[in-house]
Amino acid sequence: MFIGHYGIALAAKRADKNIPLGLLFFATQFADILFFLLILLGIESMSFAPGITDVSPLDFTYYPYSHSLAASVFWAGLFCIFFKIVPLKSDSNKNKIALIVGAVALSHFLLDLIVHRADLPLFGGGSYKIGLGLWNYVFASSFIELLIFFAGLWIYLKSTKGVSIAGRYGMVIFSAFVTIMWLTSLLAPTPSEFNIIGFVVFGLVFQLLVIGTVSWLDRERT
Repeated sequence: MFIGHYGIALAAKRADKNIPLGLLFFATQFADILFFLLILLGIESMSFAPGITDVSPLDFTYYPYSHSLAASVFWAGLFCIFFKIVPLKSDSNKNKIALIVGAVALSHFLLDLIVHRADLPLFGGGSYKIGLGLWNYVFASSFIELLIFFAGLWIYLKSTKGVSIAGRYGMVIFSAFVTIMWLTSLLAPTPSEFNIIGFVVFGLVFQLLVIGTVSWLDRERT
């Protein structure tokens, strides 16, 4: 899942005004950011396998440290612990913020579980893998992803108000941009060759740019 993860982060902002939207985006995409870094370090891996699902030609061959259920619970727990001990604004509820950020981090596995084929390990790199396989149905998976994203966007926009031109229109423009990018990747023909490292570097840079962009746009809303 791609933009669906963003929808969870956008909706979660309503739960506590003191949580920066950039942090929520980082939490929901932490598994992918970690995955990209571990691929570059040669620890995790994926390959190009056209037709492996109707939506994605990527075969996630080994990613127990970023995408297994055990790892997802572990990283979500670390998010919770960190925000229980880190100094926050005086009017912030540490326990509430810790639970929200931890839940957003864990949501990545839950959404991936819906769309991935049975390639998500329960723990380690063993044979126990799960996935409901919605990526084998282009229309259904696309509809659910769009529904989650735009529901989260609607909740965010209804819960906040722009205080500048960027604040009033920026999030809508950003949302249109990432939706067009996602649709382009979905509708584009499957290439005959695929540069995994190039894809990983692009994905990592893109996610960091997205986090930076929403951090700025969120500061322009109240």
